[in-house]
Amino acid sequence: MRAAVLHEIGQDKLEVLDDVEAVGFGPGKVRVRVRATGLCHSDLSAMSGVLPQPGPFVPGHEGAGEIVEVGEGVRTLKPGDRVVVCWLPACGACPACKRGQTELCLAGFMNAGTPNFRRPAGDVFGFAGTGTFAEEVVVDAGCAVPIPDDVPFDIAALIGCGVTTGLGAALNTADVEAGSSVAVIGCGGVGISAIQGARLKGAAEIVAVDPVASRRDSALKFGATKAVSPDELADAKQQVTGGEGFDYVFEVVGKSATARTAYENTRRGGTLVVVGAGAMDDFLQLNMFELFFDEKRILPSMYGGGDVLRSYERTIALWRSGRIDLAGLITHRVPLADINEALDQMRTGAALRTCIEI
Repeated sequence: MRAAVLHEIGQDKLEVLDDVEAVGFGPGKVRVRVRATGLCHSDLSAMSGVLPQPGPFVPGHEGAGEIVEVGEGVRTLKPGDRVVVCWLPACGACPACKRGQTELCLAGFMNAGTPNFRRPAGDVFGFAGTGTFAEEVVVDAGCAVPIPDDVPFDIAALIGCGVTTGLGAALNTADVEAGSSVAVIGCGGVGISAIQGARLKGAAEIVAVDPVASRRDSALKFGATKAVSPDELADAKQQVTGGEGFDYVFEVVGKSATARTAYENTRRGGTLVVVGAGAMDDFLQLNMFELFFDEKRILPSMYGGGDVLRSYERTIALWRSGRIDLAGLITHRVPLADINEALDQMRTGAALRTCIEI
């Protein structure tokens, strides 16, 4: 079968090969025919080495498709079922799951160290234990979440990561208060989803911050009340909050520099929500006096900060009712053969989300 493979961490191009085999099928597993997958910035971060991932590997973790085959013991799925791939399934038994913090379950991360694929040259891993830049993938049954028939595969793929992460940051982690002021730094697919979440919660002012003009324009269409470049943020802070700072600031870039900017633009007693996935050697510096004196809450948000399955259901309900726009997030579409074009669209900021049709 075909799959896009990164041979070595640090390379910036993928090679689409037709000698890849999805492996690991057996009890408790399912084989999924991938129909659509989104390109998330985390895929680029894994390729560059910012996020730890063994190689060679098949990127992709935001996918949807159909069940082809189910292993022994799988009772909740059958061939032909339409599913979204969940890269962080909850085991239901670990301390985090028992506390109701299923987004912190580590069971899914354990899969990342086991090869999902094989080539004549040897084993190939799947990013985050999945690897959806492939025609088929074998995953634990818990990673394949059924979706209703009226949800298109491209929409379902977005729900698998970016939309759930951004919406959840606003709805779950921050629990944005109606009438509040919000700034979102980084307005790709996840940032735009955070903007939609803040709008749903009734934020009075939502300032989108991004260096790419097309993304700023998109942010206004999705609910931002103002869109500025990074060097205009200080003026926006003055105009919107009288210089006090925003009630909520979402950092959706994953860099200490933007997290520091987010902190400085959060009002005293306000909330900084860290959504971007950054590098282990990139340290955010805060002094002990400001932490005490400013009493700003710093809330990291992992995969939307809530129960993933419930978040999927909520997102579908909001999409069906027209309360959120998911189709508009897909600004580009490419076949798997042109996957490197999608990478360029992400790197330049030309795309909010590129759908790879497989």
